[in-house]
Amino acid sequence: MDKRPAEGDDQGLTQQRCTILRGDCRTVLEQQPPDSVQCCVTSPPYWGLRDYECDGQVGVEQSPLDYVNQLVHVFRAVRRVLRGDGTLWLNIGDGYARNGGTGKCGPNAKVGNTKRLIQRRNCRVPECWGLKDRDLLGMPWRVAFALQEDGWILRSHITWIKKTPMPESVRNRPSNATESVFLFAKSPRYYYDSSAVREESGANLRNYWLIGSDSNDARHPAVFPTELARRCILLGSKPGDVVLDPFAGSGTTGLAALELHRSAVMIELNEDYIALMKRRIRRGVQQALVV
Repeated sequence: MDKRPAEGDDQGLTQQRCTILRGDCRTVLEQQPPDSVQCCVTSPPYWGLRDYECDGQVGVEQSPLDYVNQLVHVFRAVRRVLRGDGTLWLNIGDGYARNGGTGKCGPNAKVGNTKRLIQRRNCRVPECWGLKDRDLLGMPWRVAFALQEDGWILRSHITWIKKTPMPESVRNRPSNATESVFLFAKSPRYYYDSSAVREESGANLRNYWLIGSDSNDARHPAVFPTELARRCILLGSKPGDVVLDPFAGSGTTGLAALELHRSAVMIELNEDYIALMKRRIRRGVQQALVV
């Protein structure tokens, strides 16, 4: 159960604006004014999964430790642009040290659109955290603890239960069907609208969300579920507020923000995805100003 803007409710509608910025989010965020964003909803590229063929991209680091450090720097920049009562909603996936099976490029190395660079790297067990062959990396919590140490207040861990998870041909462990969403706050007093999304019974929202994936007509290999973005935006902002996604991809966060009468700042490194994002948002929200 959630509270959507009522039909005809124009609160914040005149402020509907989606600003799309191309570049490395670490650099682009430095150019944004401080205390200008209410809520950040994002899902960074997962470590070792895909090569988006852009210089400076996150997710292709040689070591998962480097990946964690990169995200610490990104979200330190995000914290600067957040308002004092702002929140960060972070979805991040896990992976394994050396991806099982056998083959020319290593165990189960060919995943999604993974390129040869990542395939070769996935053949080796990373030399950090005492990892061993077939170990689960525990990446979501490693990132969460690193952000906590860097100054974020870790308020909640939400388990996203996928209605239609990706099938896995594994026989030595259960198939993965969940991912993590973390709620971080910039300060102890932060904005959170507990009435915006409730359980069907009317009770306070619980920290497990059963959400299906969108139909992937966005031509992006990792589309963020619209309902997941909607919940975070409703809980963490008001109509007229600004929502940020520093890893915008196909623009789902921006689309959801505009539909909920928020403005959006989308940052994306890949030029092809920016063109896709603009088409998708203009098609989905006719009255939005996309710049």
